[in-house]
Amino acid sequence: MHVKFCGFTQLSDIHTAVALGVDAVGLVFYPPSPRAVTPIQAQALSAALPAFVSVVALVVNMSEDELIKLANTVVFDIIQFHGDESPEQCQKLAAAVNKRWIKALRINTEQDTPASVSAQISEFAKAGASSILLDAYHQQKYGGTGARFDWGLIPRNSALPIVLAGGLDAQNVAATCDLPIYGVDVSGGIESDKGKKDSAKMRAFMKAVKRDRWQSDSLSKI
Repeated sequence: MHVKFCGFTQLSDIHTAVALGVDAVGLVFYPPSPRAVTPIQAQALSAALPAFVSVVALVVNMSEDELIKLANTVVFDIIQFHGDESPEQCQKLAAAVNKRWIKALRINTEQDTPASVSAQISEFAKAGASSILLDAYHQQKYGGTGARFDWGLIPRNSALPIVLAGGLDAQNVAATCDLPIYGVDVSGGIESDKGKKDSAKMRAFMKAVKRDRWQSDSLSKI
């Protein structure tokens, strides 16, 4: 189970996440978000990360010119498209800055089905996505709601590795160990306030993930 902590705004929180062994760090470049950072802030946060910890740039309906300017200012490894971008738009934008990319799909528990989710994932796979992120749908927000969707909608046979987001914390991440997912993405579940991480919550989350990984590995050998 790979782990991404998202929505960093403070250097001390970055250091804590690295010490805990997080796989990826997400920086939000969407001004309406309370977790948004400027390119100048992001420069310092990104520079604090060691090799093998990925930097993910979260963008929402960003123009090509803005993305190119961002890529020329901030060092990052992967783009997370979290808006209304089509598969073709994602690929075109990512190609403009020569980056790998993932797409966030907002899952509507009342309308989506495993088949419809799988079909959406396949379209982004054809366009060149590296993974897909599944988050809860909200009519007025593009993410960061702290809400869960029905995990029964996660397809068993996905064309892309699935990263699960939405309402995760140290108490419920244990329930993800049997899901067909590649990783988890958490923001609000490890915070004391929006954009300010809580070291104890971060530690508890990583402990829960590692414990579940160990238990899963042990059961597979029985």
